[in-house]
Amino acid sequence: MPTFAVKEATADSDFRAVYPVMCELRPHIKTPEEFIERVKRQKAASGWRLIYVEDVGEPVAAASFRISEWLAWGKALYVDDLIALESHRGKGFAEALMTWMEDHARKEGCSEFHLDSGTFRLGAHRFYHRLKLSITSFHFQKKL
Repeated sequence: MPTFAVKEATADSDFRAVYPVMCELRPHIKTPEEFIERVKRQKAASGWRLIYVEDVGEPVAAASFRISEWLAWGKALYVDDLIALESHRGKGFAEALMTWMEDHARKEGCSEFHLDSGTFRLGAHRFYHRLKLSITSFHFQKKL
């Protein structure tokens, strides 16, 4: 697997640069300004973080995560988002982000690593299985 430098987005300019990548996964976030507002709220409320990798100086894959403690799991890293631009899939960018987050979780003393994936995202499921993640539960929701 190629090695890619994983960067953390910390400034508004970083968030703005990563927005086109995240928009591919979260098209309901209509503008970079709305994205930046959401990012700042989540960072303040839960320690949410955003990482990304670049190709030729432009973000092409991104992931967001938070570390927290749950009664069910103990201390765990939860992946909120993981996306690579369609043009950059299958080239190791998303895997570099997953590897970075897993290593980070271990360094932070997490005992588990979690993410949810839409039932229709079969390509992503194959990717997660290849990385040795297991399907361990169903996620239920109701719109309010």
